[in-house]
Amino acid sequence: MVKTVTGADHQGRNLPGAGQGVYAISVAAELAGVGVQTLRLYEQHGLVSPARSSGGTRRYSHDDLARLHRVTALSGQGFPLTAIGRILELEDANTTLRDANAALTTERDRLRDGRSSQR
Repeated sequence: MVKTVTGADHQGRNLPGAGQGVYAISVAAELAGVGVQTLRLYEQHGLVSPARSSGGTRRYSHDDLARLHRVTALSGQGFPLTAIGRILELEDANTTLRDANAALTTERDRLRDGRSSQR
């Protein structure tokens, strides 16, 4: 899922959203502290999925960079890429479940408040 939320900095300029691909592969590699070939390898293993420009150029987002930092941290701890992929899948699923749980809790509380105000 790619978010395209934009924000404004303290000077009122529009900034790209966290999920909007803006960094070329060389810049992303430098910011993540890995080589360009390593980024390509991570993509081949499905660990990161950068957006593509209309010309097919990879464009990495802030979210991609955060994911790359997580991948490099796990790799630095000695995990193989297949295990890193599974860890990321589980973390993503956990985040999705937490978000759904929070939404359900909010809805439950809203319904309870509505029911108690009818009494």
